Amino acid sequence: MTLPVFLVEALPSGEEFVLDGPEGRHAATVKRLRAGEELVLSDGSGAQVRCSVVAVEKDALALRVVERWVEPEPAPRVVLAQALVKGDRGELAVELATEAGVDGVVPWRAARCVAKWEDGPRGAKALGRWRSTVREAAKQARRARVPFVDEPVSTNQLSHRVSSSALTLVLHESATERLADVPLPDSGDVLLVVGPEGGITPEELDTLRSSGARIVRLGPTVLRASTAAAVALGAIGVRTTRW
Repeated sequence: MTLPVFLVEALPSGEEFVLDGPEGRHAATVKRLRAGEELVLSDGSGAQVRCSVVAVEKDALALRVVERWVEPEPAPRVVLAQALVKGDRGELAVELATEAGVDGVVPWRAARCVAKWEDGPRGAKALGRWRSTVREAAKQARRARVPFVDEPVSTNQLSHRVSSSALTLVLHESATERLADVPLPDSGDVLLVVGPEGGITPEELDTLRSSGARIVRLGPTVLRASTAAAVALGAIGVRTTRW
């Protein structure tokens, strides 16, 4: 059984540490960790510290450092370009993708998106929800690295990312090529593109294809915009040794 993971801004430099604030409160009152039990502190960037609980207070833990290590950078890195999805389905999409092993998320303002993240406070709030969801999902999955969530991009901006990626896979029901048949690179970024509820337009497909993307399908069924990424990531993950 893996140890529970708690995210901190900075890992302890010495042999003793006090976990307080929201994480300490969660460890003491929700997880109900007790003296003698162990946990892992992470900075979300690969560095981790295994600690033993020395004492428990109302909303904090006194810890003793037992072991330190750094998880290597993933290779290849898998980045999800997720079209904006209405309501909480967008948060579900990035939550499932994080649990399935994605390394980064790029919100995509596709033409047929029902959700609209306009510039300003409302768009910033929606982006903040995605980032918070990814952070919490990474903790739940006990991951060493918290996936990044970039600023939203247009289709033209996404096409530039396609050009710089080692491989881009666009999920679409019209494709004849199967994702399972596409060889994966050993390094660089694998960019996985998932469209909105209304689908990717022919013009968007042409733009992405002309930038080097490969149009693929998972199988005979059409998945929801909120679940397609997680299923595709599972298919990618079983073909690599990185997870």
